[in-house]
Amino acid sequence: MSLDWADLEDRLRLADPGRAVGRVANLVGMIVEVADLGAPVGSLCRIETGRHGAPVLCEVVGFRDDRLLVMPYQEARGIAPGCRATILASHLTVPVGPALLGRVVDGLGRPLDGGPGLGSLPRVKLGGTPPSAMHRRRVTDAVSTGIRSIDSMITTARGQRMGIFAGSGVGKSVLMGMLARQARVDVNVLALIGERGREVREFIERDLGPEGLARSVVVVVTSDESAVMRAKGADTAMTIAEQFRDSDHEVLFMMDSATRYAMALREIGLAAGEPPTTKGYPPSTFAALPRLCERAGWSEINAMTAFFTVLIEGDDIHDPVGDAMRSILDGHVMLSRDLARQHHYPAVDVLGSVSRLRSDIVEAPDREAGARLMQWLKTLEDNRDLVNIGAYVAGADPVLDEALAREKDIRAFLKQDVLESTDVETSLAGLRQLTGIKAPAAAAPAATSQAARPAAAKPVPARPTAARLTAPGTRTSGTA
Repeated sequence: MSLDWADLEDRLRLADPGRAVGRVANLVGMIVEVADLGAPVGSLCRIETGRHGAPVLCEVVGFRDDRLLVMPYQEARGIAPGCRATILASHLTVPVGPALLGRVVDGLGRPLDGGPGLGSLPRVKLGGTPPSAMHRRRVTDAVSTGIRSIDSMITTARGQRMGIFAGSGVGKSVLMGMLARQARVDVNVLALIGERGREVREFIERDLGPEGLARSVVVVVTSDESAVMRAKGADTAMTIAEQFRDSDHEVLFMMDSATRYAMALREIGLAAGEPPTTKGYPPSTFAALPRLCERAGWSEINAMTAFFTVLIEGDDIHDPVGDAMRSILDGHVMLSRDLARQHHYPAVDVLGSVSRLRSDIVEAPDREAGARLMQWLKTLEDNRDLVNIGAYVAGADPVLDEALAREKDIRAFLKQDVLESTDVETSLAGLRQLTGIKAPAAAAPAATSQAARPAAAKPVPARPTAARLTAPGTRTSGTA
């Protein structure tokens, strides 16, 4: 058995002969009150449950009067009045480094995939701070996601933070799998927060696949786990992604979902006594969301492009979490239930989606082509009923006539097979061809993607892995 010297050092530093051991004084719902013990918020606490019971790990989430308020990471079974409570560390640490590639870990960075232990890896503290606003590099080029509708119409910059807004059953997981397999980045970090246990393995083996997993780190916290563990899982995934970015690797961070992360924060805040606001969310939830999202993006070293999924409850796009995320992020991809019903995948609603940085990273012909296609799509939408009942007379509206003549080609361009991949230059060229916009003669490519950068990010060394969810052999990170 190896000792965790960092945790041992924290124990010794925090030790106080008069207050080294506390006692459980009260338990209401998810909150355990511990008396006669002092520690800062965020500390790791252990409660002994008796001679035959397993100890329960908890986190300090607040204090009231002279008592600590702690929340268990697991079920609070066995906790009784008078149980001993001790502080293990003043902060949590998680393993980082290239050896995490191809691995599936829990919200505290512990292996879930049956692979070798991670105790020998370097560890860093959770709760990083966003890069300074004046030290971030400006966005200058596009990231190639491999998804034609996004690369052409919702062109995303390297280091941009995007939302994927979707109701249930419209292909969100499939889209995330396509991004992980096809995006031209060095490393993927995926946070599956509050997912159903049945769906986790399906996503990893079917949607992500061996190719995507080989250059990915997957952090999994299922819906049955505690609120504090779900919240911690998002922090763990972001910390791992930050370390790859600060090691000069381009990172794609994806979290599914920001809504369930916010729900976990709501549970914690309400249990700790915060006042509820809109739809029961306490103020701390809306303070935590920008802190997490701002940690993504550019640093002085490299870029972390991020996609946060947002669940639209009852297809209500004005959900408070959705409104908050739209105000924080640099754009959003809206998935349409109507398109999904037509088996149009990915079900990207181009009219409802926006990339705030698109105009900064594409050339004028591509902006013109995008505007023309948007005009056609809007005209088709506005006149759909008129056309369907046969009341429209050809020639009455030249724009509608042109849109109707090209509708089949438009749908074919925006649809894409799950295994098909196109780079951003090809997607933009296809958009210009579809709309009849000519590229400038002898011009540079319409958008400069990572593939065209003269100085590529450093490759992450490959390693053999014993994880049960990977295929035999791994590959070095690079283009999907």
